[in-house]
Amino acid sequence: MESTPTVEIEQRGEIGILTLQRPRALNALDLEMVEVLAAALERWERDDSIRAVVLRGGGDRGFCAGGDVRGLYETLIGDHPEQVEAFFRAEYALNARIAEYRHPIVAFADGITMGGGIGLAGHASHRIVTERSMLAMPETRIGFTPDVGGSWLLGRAPGRVGEYLALTGNTVGPADAIAVGLADHHVPSVRLEGLLSALEDGADLDSAIQAVATDPAPGTLTGELEWIDVAFAQPTVAQIVDALRGRPEDAARETAGHLGTLPPTALAVTLEAVRRARKLPDLRAALSQEYGLVLWFGTTQPDLVEGIRAQLVDKDRSPRWNPAPGQELPADLLDQAYGFTPPTPLWR
Repeated sequence: MESTPTVEIEQRGEIGILTLQRPRALNALDLEMVEVLAAALERWERDDSIRAVVLRGGGDRGFCAGGDVRGLYETLIGDHPEQVEAFFRAEYALNARIAEYRHPIVAFADGITMGGGIGLAGHASHRIVTERSMLAMPETRIGFTPDVGGSWLLGRAPGRVGEYLALTGNTVGPADAIAVGLADHHVPSVRLEGLLSALEDGADLDSAIQAVATDPAPGTLTGELEWIDVAFAQPTVAQIVDALRGRPEDAARETAGHLGTLPPTALAVTLEAVRRARKLPDLRAALSQEYGLVLWFGTTQPDLVEGIRAQLVDKDRSPRWNPAPGQELPADLLDQAYGFTPPTPLWR
C-alpha cells in the first residue's frame, strides 16, 4: 500500500494508521480518498499482524468536515448522476466496513467532525473526542438530509435529541457528543500522540485509552432536554415549531426561529428519516434508506444545489428554498421521497 497526497498510510508495529491529509479543506472527502481508505482497510482486515487501526486527520483544525460538497455541486450542475451514485455507493460501503470491521478502529475525532466525518468516526469501535471537538450533521442547512449512517446514530440518541440535532444541524462539543452516543471517550488533544505511542508499544487498547481519558468540560444539552424532548416529539415540523414557540425557554424560541430559515422539504424528509431509522434493524438498512433519499434530493430537488451555492459557492447566505419557508409542501412529499428507487442499487 502506498500513501497518496490526501491519505497517509502507515503501519507501526501492530497498528495501522490512516491519516487524512487534506487540511486546507478540513480533510473533506472525495472519491479517491474514500477508495484509498477502503483499500487499506480491506488489506489490513486480512492481515493478522494488525491489531488495531487508528483513523485521524492531518492538521490541527479538524478530523474531517464531511464530504467534498463543492465537488458534489459541480457534479450536480454538470448533470452527472452516475458520478453522484458512484461516490455515495463507495462512501456508504466504507461506513459499513468501519462498523463491521474485524479489528478495532480507533477514531480521533479531534476538532471539526461533521457529516462524512461522522460517517467515518461515528461507526468506529473506539470513538475519541478532545476538548477541540465539534460534531454536527448540518445537512438540512444546505437542503439535504443526514446520511453516512447519521440517521441511524441520531435515531438512537436519548429522548428526542436525535430529531433536534438532525433538524437544526447544531454542533455539539465533546461532553454532549458522548452523551448522545456520537463518541465514547474524551482524551485531551495533547495526549493523542502519547496514546498512539502506547498502542505502537503493544499496550492493551482499552487500558491505554482509559489511562489518558479525562472527563470533558460540561456540555449544554443536559439542561435543555426537557424542552427538546417535549417539542421534538411532535408529529410534524410545523407542530414542533409551534411547540418551541410556546416554550418559556429562550433557547427553544431561538430554535423555532432557526428552523423557520431552513428548507421545508429537507426538514420534513429528515424528521421522517430519523424516526424510520429508529425502527430499522441495522446500519446497512439505514444506509440503504439514506442512499435513496440522497439520490432523490440530488436528481429531483432544487434545494440541494441552491443550498450549496448559497453556503459554499457564492457564500451570499441567502438561499432561495423551493418551497420557501411558510409555504405548503406537496401532500405526497414523503411518498415521493421514500418511494424513490435509485437507478443503481446500493448493495450489489
